[in-house]
Amino acid sequence: MTWTQSNLATQGYCLSGEEARALRFGVRFPTALCLLLVLAGLALESALIIALLVPIGAVAGWTRRHPFDLIWNHGLRRLVRAPELPPNPTRRRHAFKLATVWIAGVAVLFAVGADTAGLAAGVVLVAVCLLVTVTSFCVPSTILAWLEMRRRERATV
Repeated sequence: MTWTQSNLATQGYCLSGEEARALRFGVRFPTALCLLLVLAGLALESALIIALLVPIGAVAGWTRRHPFDLIWNHGLRRLVRAPELPPNPTRRRHAFKLATVWIAGVAVLFAVGADTAGLAAGVVLVAVCLLVTVTSFCVPSTILAWLEMRRRERATV
């Protein structure tokens, strides 16, 4: 298993090497688009742009499909002749929930005029989003996987 496949498995995907290669751009598309929108919101210090991402993140976290998956599945994948994205696994959806809360926090910070704090929190969000977009290494999924492993270990003791 390659490092990227291992990262995708940590997010909850069960993909063969061939499937992972075929989906290498597709699984990154939702986070890449979100990253670009967050960067725009941070550059403009716009609570509105950041806040508009909250319902998108909520849908991504509480349903099996990220709204940006639909853009990939019904349009872009045809241009690059790639397969449809599978539904998002539970651990990836939990990561989207955490990101949604973080995004909401950044929006609130900008809305109340705490621009420096909003930028600082936004930079952390960008770093984590950039990492998962470029490498498929998802910090929240990794932490959740570690917690699940610890819970199983304690249950067997």
